Amino acid sequence: MSEAHARNGSPIQHDKILFWGCFMSLVATAFTFVVRGMVIKDWAVEFGLTNTQQGEILGVGLWPFALSIVLFSLVIDKIGYGRAMVFAFVCHVSSTILIIFANGYWMLYIATFIVALGNGTVEAVINPVVATMFSREKTKWLNILHAGWPGGLVLGGILAISLGAESSWKLKVALLLLPAIIYGIMLVGRKFPVHERVAAGISYKDMLKEAGALGALIIIFLMTWEVGRVFEFPLALKIGIVAVLTIAYGLYVQSLGRPLFIFLLLIMIPLATTELGTDSWITPLMESEMTAMGLQAAWVLVYTSFIMMLLRFSAGPIVHKLSPLGLLATCSVIAAIGLVSLSMATGVTILLAATIYGVGKTFFWPTMLGVVAERFPKGGALTINIIAGVGTLSVGIVGTVFLGSIQDQYINRHLTTHDAAQGTQLASTYVTQEKVGIFGKYTAVDPQKVAAAPAEEQTVLNQIISSASKNALQVVAIFPVIMFVCYLILIVYFKSRGGYTAVHLEQESTSG
Repeated sequence: MSEAHARNGSPIQHDKILFWGCFMSLVATAFTFVVRGMVIKDWAVEFGLTNTQQGEILGVGLWPFALSIVLFSLVIDKIGYGRAMVFAFVCHVSSTILIIFANGYWMLYIATFIVALGNGTVEAVINPVVATMFSREKTKWLNILHAGWPGGLVLGGILAISLGAESSWKLKVALLLLPAIIYGIMLVGRKFPVHERVAAGISYKDMLKEAGALGALIIIFLMTWEVGRVFEFPLALKIGIVAVLTIAYGLYVQSLGRPLFIFLLLIMIPLATTELGTDSWITPLMESEMTAMGLQAAWVLVYTSFIMMLLRFSAGPIVHKLSPLGLLATCSVIAAIGLVSLSMATGVTILLAATIYGVGKTFFWPTMLGVVAERFPKGGALTINIIAGVGTLSVGIVGTVFLGSIQDQYINRHLTTHDAAQGTQLASTYVTQEKVGIFGKYTAVDPQKVAAAPAEEQTVLNQIISSASKNALQVVAIFPVIMFVCYLILIVYFKSRGGYTAVHLEQESTSG
């Protein structure tokens, strides 16, 4: 019996403190997200930030996360989980102090970069640690662990809202220190478990083989493209970096990677788009209705996060009943229904539709981590964190861009249809911004022209734009449908092999 478990399968006292310390560190990462979103407009006013600069500050909270979660996974077993968490703690505290004393754009940017590194380091540690602590119930406990994310959004949102809109943004930012200090106290002096891969004697090279050259290609491509976009690397340089790093990795490991793992990596792209990419659409849709009902818009995020938190805490019996793949397939159907419902809902029914969607997306992320941890324990910290990194990066590089492109197309189409029916010229007047994106050239609505439009036209434009955005959600529903088909394929595959089971390294070593 390992140190991580008592005889009845429950965590012993030492592990309970360690687990809840890991949980609280994830709460800290959620605090940084929700508080930053609530004070970004205050920063814009005080420091004269443009919309572009605001977007850059929000964006730098994404790609360093993916860099640190992947890069730390390569060395985490060498440097130790405890040292990595010290680094994360220093990042959280120092970035908070930098923000409070910020004097302009660059201090805010650097502080956000630092906190993103800390957030990625937290996940690089807690995912493999919890998977090792609860090696017989990985999916269940990873879901409970990741209840810390919506839990942090709920707690951080309530605390920030309770301070009042008139309170200083610095006071709200200071809230970030609370969960950081708590997890720092809980984890100080704690003995982290040796990862099951290391304990089983699986070599570092064998760990890298699980991802293989194809897995490396996917994550290296996404990381290089995002960093290259931020620092404006020329196309040839980006292609060169991807080629050199992937070839070097492939020559060293002499493996293309496990086919099932590569398949799961590819599924993670529509999954992350479904879960995270659509949030930027759903929240505004719900916010307008909540405002009309006399409720603060920020309560929308608190409400949906509370649903996710409760369900993730209850994941054990659900996973046991449906199996991880059955749960993912079921959630894909629910999420698709929720997205289609949102595209047609009006008034208070938007809240009901968003609830359905929220239930559907609740188990996606942690259950995928659980499947990877259960099926590829030889991959150690690398495989479980690569899939998280692919999810995070794919949202920023592919998901949100695709969703924005679909939205622009629908708005253009709806305005053209309205012009044809009413004899107006709204499309030619307001759809005038010519842009070039990763999906090619397109023409979008000019928001400045809309803002300056006559009141009557502005009302019509806003109604059409809102309706078009909602209808575009029907296209987004294709993603969970694709996921459902993929999970059915996996269910059939495992059924042909006797059913889905978790792989246990100690059993492999015993059988030789």
